[in-house]
Amino acid sequence: MEKKQQWSSKLGFILSSAGAAIGLGAIWKFPYVTGQSGGGAFLLLFILFTLLIGLPMLISEFIIGRGSGREAVSAYKKLAPDSFWTVTGKIGVAGCFLLLSFYSVVGGWVLIYTVRSLYGGIIGNGDSGALFGAVTTNAGLTIGGHAIFMLMNIIVIAAGIQNGIERASKYMMPILFIFFIVLVIRSLTLEGAMEGVSFFLQPDFSKITGEAVLYALGHSFFSLAVGFSCMVTYSSYLGKDVSIPASAGWVSVMNIFVSLLAGLAIFPAVFAFGLEPAEGPGLLFVVLPAVFAQMPFGELFLFMFLLLFLFATLTSSFSLLEIITSAFTKGKEASRKKTALISGIVVFLAGIPAALSFSILADISYFDRSIFDLTDYLVSNILLPLGCLLIALFISWRMDRSLVKEQFELNAHSLSPIYSLWVSLMRWVVPLTIAVVFVYTMLQL
Repeated sequence: MEKKQQWSSKLGFILSSAGAAIGLGAIWKFPYVTGQSGGGAFLLLFILFTLLIGLPMLISEFIIGRGSGREAVSAYKKLAPDSFWTVTGKIGVAGCFLLLSFYSVVGGWVLIYTVRSLYGGIIGNGDSGALFGAVTTNAGLTIGGHAIFMLMNIIVIAAGIQNGIERASKYMMPILFIFFIVLVIRSLTLEGAMEGVSFFLQPDFSKITGEAVLYALGHSFFSLAVGFSCMVTYSSYLGKDVSIPASAGWVSVMNIFVSLLAGLAIFPAVFAFGLEPAEGPGLLFVVLPAVFAQMPFGELFLFMFLLLFLFATLTSSFSLLEIITSAFTKGKEASRKKTALISGIVVFLAGIPAALSFSILADISYFDRSIFDLTDYLVSNILLPLGCLLIALFISWRMDRSLVKEQFELNAHSLSPIYSLWVSLMRWVVPLTIAVVFVYTMLQL
């Protein structure tokens, strides 16, 4: 019988899980959504929702994964055979497939920008807005970036858990934190930086709207990579000697910490140079190059930022391709390389329409959204909350209670008193909250 792969250490699992969580959500989406939603008040809501909703969801996925010892699709089949609940893992795989198809396009943009920054092709180019438009409307360039980004994912996933994902994460995550801290120090030492710090850390609840509350809640899911059973697959490789609540806590804290670092690296610099913090999705590609252009050694700091952004994007995308690959290998590691290659190629082909949404297919739209935006909306606002709701209901009402308790308390005896709190949150608070978000999203269609 073929030996099942496992993480080599608790640190490897935590760094890999944190890498899966810390990606576009923490570094790209969080700053611009925060900028659009009032700064500090949104930050507080995000932290609150991460701890009360995101963390319990993360613990749940870890319990399902290690409790079954199977990847996303097979996990629900083992724990609830011949039942409706097996659709949960299938939604997760489909969601990861769609998410990676356009996520890889953005990863290609980051890759293109990172390479250009090496030879002064961004700051020296002048108008950063025009450059972003030139990159995204160049069909050959965007598809090329998309292809190389997917190839990098295929190479890592084909190498396996320890030699691929874990090894890459052990190098990338520490470098990410070091680069971030350097950038935060540089940003905070700019003249006028404290205005950006106040905007980011000082709550102004008058800026909070119902929509901002829902954004904060949705982002707490998106930024922890819960809802698509990615963490079910990751935790299926987890040994019995690891505390699930403690590991989930570390991943959540690291995610909040990176979000804080992202805000402290971006907003002080944006305010120091009198630019607009509510720029939207173009914040990192349009506003930040303009910021770095006005700094001494700006090209160097821009390259550092883009490199850490690339690392974060890659570690997050590894989890997406892993759940797709593992769903088809079903533990048969001999077929991993072939399956990773085929899965990566299919995802690449599926992402071509999103890559061309700004050029050849720019005139095509559905529900007033481009193909890229529609895919993003479908994944983030429909499939993600639906996946979260199904997982919450499954672990609360369907999964064997003794197995749940056993996995929660294994190597976590000091945390046993909070088991009842976690159960209450997952049974009532989390599903009701998700249902509100889901209904609101449906009404906006």
